[in-house]
Amino acid sequence: MGAYILRRLLLVIPTLLGIMIINFTLVQFVPGGPVEQIIAQMEGGGDVFQGFAGGGADVNTQGAGNERYVGARGLPPEFIAELEKEFGFDKPPLERFLNMLWNYMRLDFGQSYFRSISVTDLVLEKMPVSISLGLWSTIIAYLVSIPLGIRKAVKDGSRFDTGTSALIIVAYAIPAFLFAILLLVLFAGGSYWQIFPLRGLVSDNWSDFSLLGKIVDYFWHIALPVVSLTISAFATLTLLTKNSFLDEIKKHYVMTARAKGLSESKVLYGHVFRNAMLIVIAGFPAVFIGVFFSGSLIIETIFSLDGLGRLGFEAAVARDYPVIFGTLFIFGLLSLVVGILSDLMYVLVDPRIDFEKREG
Repeated sequence: MGAYILRRLLLVIPTLLGIMIINFTLVQFVPGGPVEQIIAQMEGGGDVFQGFAGGGADVNTQGAGNERYVGARGLPPEFIAELEKEFGFDKPPLERFLNMLWNYMRLDFGQSYFRSISVTDLVLEKMPVSISLGLWSTIIAYLVSIPLGIRKAVKDGSRFDTGTSALIIVAYAIPAFLFAILLLVLFAGGSYWQIFPLRGLVSDNWSDFSLLGKIVDYFWHIALPVVSLTISAFATLTLLTKNSFLDEIKKHYVMTARAKGLSESKVLYGHVFRNAMLIVIAGFPAVFIGVFFSGSLIIETIFSLDGLGRLGFEAAVARDYPVIFGTLFIFGLLSLVVGILSDLMYVLVDPRIDFEKREG
């Protein structure tokens, strides 16, 4: 197992390198970079993309330093050159990429172009929000879906199975952002009840609360965002658990256990559970990473939560390259490590699994 883990860890390096190369190359062809952002602000346009749409400033054809930038008319070439030097664009793309990789090897992710703060500090500042949403959503989804899926497998074809399947499919079909808006309207002072707060992870005077008060206030604030993120995860996990148990229940060892007189609970949780849970555990990284990264952007925006999803979106719009590449590197590394942890969970649940023999 040690050799397998070592090989997986070594594969992280070329995988991350490929991700960074592809994204760095694509960014070179995307208009509206940091220099254009500064120029648009100085010209009073406010939106650098107006020029690309034909509704804003013209391209300056006077001076080689300005030819590449929309809206640079009237700005001296020396000023443009100084901007390029400040952002590091005076160097060739290959040199900039190699410098970036060297800095990343030393865990130096640079400083945000527009926030005057290091990328590491910025990520650490926003991470509690995204961790709160991703962790609690995943835990709640598993705590509800696994018992429900087992119950549906035992009652396969019954009214309970049919009714819960219909509810699960309806919940899955509702987009997370639409369900979030519905919760706001109903429970956050929209048109009916004002039970939960509208924005933020904690109250403004959170530091003045007692320990119990802080815990209650924290869960009071994340209740609606977590429910919004969790609702769509129920369907996949529940049906996956049900189908896994149905496959195992039909096998010979289950019939043998029942023939020996074991109770149904011992058969289900003593024999079937370990085998049926393998595929569910394998899906844990995908569920967590999906909630942690993909689903958090819209929910964070709706509930005014300042997390990593919102940070990544704002950095992409502002062309804040250090934040974009830094967070991409961190997220990619985290995803790959979580995948390795998933394999370790396989072995923990069923020690009979040997990845080294399978590879051989």
